[in-house]
Amino acid sequence: MLQRLIISLVHVITNTFFRRIEVAGLDNVPDEGPAIFAGNHPNALMDGWLLTAKCGRWPLHFLANAKLWNYRLLVPVLNATGAVPVWSREEHGEKADNSKAFDKLYEVIESGQCVGIFPEGVSHVQSQLIKLKTGTARVALNVANRGKVVANIIPCGLNYMHRHRFRSQVFIEFGQPIVIDDQWLAEFRNDEQATTVRLTEQLADALRNVTLNAPDWRTLRFIQAARRLYKPSSKELSPSQYVELNRRFVDAYLADRDDPMIVALQNDVEDYQSRLDLLGLKDHQLRAPVTLGYAFRKIVLRCLTMLALLPLAIPGALLHLPVGWIAAAIGERFSYEMDDVATLKVFATILLLPVLYTAIAVLVGVTFGFWWAIAAVVALTFSFFASVKLIEAEAGLLFSVISLFRLTRLGREVTDLRALRSDLVQRIRDRVERKIDPGMERLFTQKDFGRRDAGKQGF
Repeated sequence: MLQRLIISLVHVITNTFFRRIEVAGLDNVPDEGPAIFAGNHPNALMDGWLLTAKCGRWPLHFLANAKLWNYRLLVPVLNATGAVPVWSREEHGEKADNSKAFDKLYEVIESGQCVGIFPEGVSHVQSQLIKLKTGTARVALNVANRGKVVANIIPCGLNYMHRHRFRSQVFIEFGQPIVIDDQWLAEFRNDEQATTVRLTEQLADALRNVTLNAPDWRTLRFIQAARRLYKPSSKELSPSQYVELNRRFVDAYLADRDDPMIVALQNDVEDYQSRLDLLGLKDHQLRAPVTLGYAFRKIVLRCLTMLALLPLAIPGALLHLPVGWIAAAIGERFSYEMDDVATLKVFATILLLPVLYTAIAVLVGVTFGFWWAIAAVVALTFSFFASVKLIEAEAGLLFSVISLFRLTRLGREVTDLRALRSDLVQRIRDRVERKIDPGMERLFTQKDFGRRDAGKQGF
């Protein structure tokens, strides 16, 4: 019962936090039998939730830091989800004995269930994968060597458009499974350490194929700025197209990074982006002149949207705010380390929301009857989502007002930046047309670029 409740809440949380979640490669996930999901780890707790919600298999047992079992509030949730405690060598040194953790993993896998592992070991904000630990490969090879089952490794790429932004988008890609066949097993029995390292290297290559990687943040910022300039304004990118276009730009840049034309283009794009940042503007605001009439209509529309949502959102906001306050207090009060605060807040929310809904249902049911209790819970759920939409509308309204003010006050600067932007767009598109592989499938057509770009097909 608790497991079903938790998985339902995980779906609600992920679908609420992200406006769009796109998944590819589900055909690589087996419908039954054991498997090891190995993912990159850019967003802490959210990574595990997304895999749980979108991998298509349940239960999905994750390795978790053993210190989380020190929090009595978390223990029922951790045990219900089948989490396996592991001791970090960075924290406990040679005293870290994970033999029981591995025995538990083998037991889970040999019972036909799935486990989730983040082989980077820690959540991070680097621009590329960090060196993988060998634990994932060791688990897969040891399971096969025990002779009861074989658990193939499924690479999982978690690609966030804006990692921490509420109502952003994410693209999850499941790669081709790494099959632990007889050859891997024979090599492992001959030389365990060397085979484990080779399998880890193959897993690293597989994860790079389903994630976006750049050698450093400067390169990644340049690539993303160039991609924004290149993309036709008539085309909206899906999360998968966003990742694919960035990958193509990274590959093209790395192939010609020492070309003087590329160096000059990078410097000019970075200068353009710096000027935007200094003025508090976004690139998309300079794609076309914004008339006062258009801006006024957009602001009015968002105001009307807020007014329509307000009556629906107020009850949900008032009832859910105490849950947020209590969860925040629990996170600050009972965490041993700063890294635990967010985890405790989230788990406290997961536990408190069912209590809130149950209390309201009981109160309404006792007073008015069973069906009114059901109606109250449904209405509260709708009110919650209305409050989320209201927050989006408020943020959009504030952004529109600030943008209009800046665009009208910075007339000369905006004109100069538009001219610079037009030059950069043409230079980037010309470079793409000269370097693109004719056999590569195109993401854009000449209709996407418009009349000015007629005849150009684009990446």
